[in-house]
Parts: sequence; structure tokens; C-alpha cells
Amino acid sequence: MEFTYLHNKCISPSLTVLSRVSISFYNLPKRAVSFHRRRRNLCFATLVDGKRPGEVVSERGGEEEDGFGDLKSWMLNNGLPPCKVVLKERSSHDKELLPIRYVAASEDLQASDVAVSVPNSLVVTLERVLGNETLAELLTTNKLSELACLALYLMYEKKQGKKSFWYPYIKELDRQRGRGQLAVESPLLWSEAELAYLTGSPTKAEVLDRADGIKREYEELDTVWFMAGSLFQQYPYDIPTEAFPFEIFKQAFVAIQSCVVHLQKVSLARRFALVPLGPPLLAYSSNCKAMLTAVDGAVELVVDRPYKAGEPIVVWCGPQPNSKLLLNYGFVDEDNPYDRIAVEAALNTEDPQYQDKRMVAQRNGKLSVQVFQVYAGKEKEAVSDILPYLRLGYVSDPSEMQSVISSQGPVCPVSPCMEQAVLDQLTVYFRTRLAGYCTSISEDELMLVDPNLNPKKRVATQLVRLEKKMLSACLQATVDLINQLPDHAVSPCPAPYAPLLK
Repeated sequence: MEFTYLHNKCISPSLTVLSRVSISFYNLPKRAVSFHRRRRNLCFATLVDGKRPGEVVSERGGEEEDGFGDLKSWMLNNGLPPCKVVLKERSSHDKELLPIRYVAASEDLQASDVAVSVPNSLVVTLERVLGNETLAELLTTNKLSELACLALYLMYEKKQGKKSFWYPYIKELDRQRGRGQLAVESPLLWSEAELAYLTGSPTKAEVLDRADGIKREYEELDTVWFMAGSLFQQYPYDIPTEAFPFEIFKQAFVAIQSCVVHLQKVSLARRFALVPLGPPLLAYSSNCKAMLTAVDGAVELVVDRPYKAGEPIVVWCGPQPNSKLLLNYGFVDEDNPYDRIAVEAALNTEDPQYQDKRMVAQRNGKLSVQVFQVYAGKEKEAVSDILPYLRLGYVSDPSEMQSVISSQGPVCPVSPCMEQAVLDQLTVYFRTRLAGYCTSISEDELMLVDPNLNPKKRVATQLVRLEKKMLSACLQATVDLINQLPDHAVSPCPAPYAPLLK
């Protein structure tokens, strides 16, 4: 999710009426403001509080004793047409938490059957939340992400308790606690000790960067309150950053992140949607084609394969690598055809021929800082794609550089010593990355056979093992190329301006 910023010029005169609510806050006597702040800080339940141990869930499909029934009953009472799914449960690894619920087929299904069609009246989007598509687009394209706005809305709705129309849905999100179908939360909610499971993986830095982004969004939350004051008029003085501590917002953000659906071919204000009976109740898979799709007046799921009654239903999670699946949804797919790692190469800016090399790189569709994607099972092809870029960086003779500039392709003159130097650099790079992990692939595999392995450590170990397999395959492909060199006695060429790898 990109985080962008709203400039003053984006606040149009048509929105000035919305500012009256925010202005009134500053006109309050200090004593009144202090009272409202104290009242807000008395007790705030996070969107992902869930229930405490000992609360009763009946055997009848999870229906509970608060008079509101389960999620599906609430949806049926509010316009959900008859569907072919049922909510089932599986135990959680944490005995302090209630079991994980999931959507399963209520009857035998065939490919192309419509399993469920959720009417738009039961779908949460920014268009519905803000009641103004222009305002929704203004907020999300200039300052806040859709996830932040949706999280804030449901946090305010939760404060209404059972008075909120969305109470049964929020209660279900609370129960799931941002957990995916493997009962693991996003690493965004892991402790520092748990993040150490990811040592060596670029995912650890991605987690920290995403957490910083959420913090920046939190600091801009009051923009929503000021610009959409009519939305929050039931609590006119509850400025978000005072009403909700950052940790609560972060938990809510991650919970929304785990269940938001990216709809295709809809307006910007509807592209991110919260769909009851969708994720996280629906399990994600990298190897299916079924998607929640916007149709006329509803969001529906057409299954892509046969299901027996009682089998969990899966939907496609999009072309995401395992690092993103773990970060967003708390799981790793061992058979993910979109899994990949990145290799970043950069031309040396201190090279006197940097500008010429930059021009040649651009002419061949590459940048001065180029990220190469290494897909699982295609490591040899990735190494072959990286080599011409590195060779360009190793050209040092001006006459050779002129020859490269005049050529029509990415071909560089390759001497035995240059090829040895390029392959040596690549070999050192892959070995260095592998050395950054705390365990070997064999040690990872030994841990994964342990049925009592901590679930967070399990998914982290799955991720780093798959990353190491790709790096090892790249290393082997590079070593194979070295072994094919005609003369192994040749020393690598000196390279004062060798390209940089990270």
C-alpha cells in the first residue's frame, strides 16, 4: 500500500462545510475539552480484542447468547440471498483464543457454481462509509490509504456496540483477531523476539517499513475527522489520535488488512471492500482462479473447482510472493508459483562512464538501479538476465564503451578475465546473502517436521527456507557457469567501478 500525502490545495471550497465540526472543537472551553478527553480514555476496546476465555459459543453453527446470532444469520436477515456456504470451526494453536472459523461448502459444488452473492448493502467500502465518492477519492489519493479509513470507520462503529448495524461483522473480526486460516497474525503484530525468526530475510525490513508507514497514517488520521465531520457527528469531539492510541489503531489496521478484498473494474472509492463471508473466513490460495467479483448490486464468489460438502472454500490471493502473503495474511504457500526474491543491482555513480552506461542500460529497458526478480524454479534464467547488466558495469576502456554505445543490443565485449570477475562477484553476493540467515536449509527442514513448532516460527521458517532454496539455486547456476569457463587459470579483471549488488 502506498502512503501519499494531501496538500492544502486539495481542500476545495465545497468541503468547507465539513470543517465546521472540527472548528467547534477548538471553540470549546478548556474544561469541556478536558472532560471529553478523560471520558474517551476510560476504556477503549481494540477492534481485534476478541472474546475472553470462558465465553460460550453454542454448538449451533457458532450462534452466541447475545441475541444477535452468528454472522450468516445476520446477513440472511439483512438481504443475503440463499447461498451454498456454511461457517465451520477449527481449533486454534492458542488455547486462550476461540477457534478459527472458515467458510466451507454447505453442499456439493461444481466448478462455476455461485457459492455466495453478498449484496452491496452488506459490503463496506469508502463510497458507502463516506457517502461521497469525490471525498473518498480525495482522501485516499492524496493522504490516507483505504485501509486506514476503513479501520477508523469500524473502530468508531465498534464504540456503538450493539447499536451499530455492523456489530455482528465487527464481532466476527474481533474473533479472528487478524489471524489468517493458519491462525497466525501478520508479523506486524509480532514481538521483537518473534521478528528475529526472520533474520536474514528482506521481509524483516519490509515489516519495519510497513509499521513506520502505519505510524505515519495514524498521525494523519485527524484529516478524516476534519474533512468528513458529518460521518463522525455521533461523537463530535472524538479526534481519532486522541480517541485511539497508536497500538489499537495498528491492530485494527492489520485486522482490516487481513480481510480487505481488492475488487476489479469498479470506481476508486469501491476498489477496496470488506465483504462478510470473505477473507479471512475464506482461505487464500496461490493456485486457484476463484475471486470475489463485483457484479450488478453485489459481490459474488464463483468457485473454480468441485467441492464436497464441508470442504473449505479457497480464493485466489493474487500474484503475491510469500513475503507479501506472510506480511498481509499471516501464511506462506509452499506451492506458490508467484514466489520470488529480489536482486538489486546498481551502476556505480563514481564511474567516469556512468552517464554513458546509464544511457545504454535505459536503451535496453533497464535502470541505473535495477531490481531483478528471481522466481522460484527460474533461477537459472534470472542469473542469465542479470549477467549482461553486470558486464556493462565492468566495461572500463573508453573505446570499448563507444563500441557498446554504437551497438544495437545489450552486447558487451566479454573477455575471460571480465567474465571471471562478474561471476565471482555474483557468487560472493549469493553466498553472503545465504550466510545472513541463522539456519541452513536442512536445519529448517528438521524444524518443520516438529508438530509442536510454534506457529509463528513455523511460517517464518517456511518463508526463509524457500528464500534460501532460491538463493542456493542461483548460486549453483553461477558456479555452473564458472565451471564452463575455458580457462580457470585466468585471474579476474580489476574493477574499480564494479556495479553494486544488494
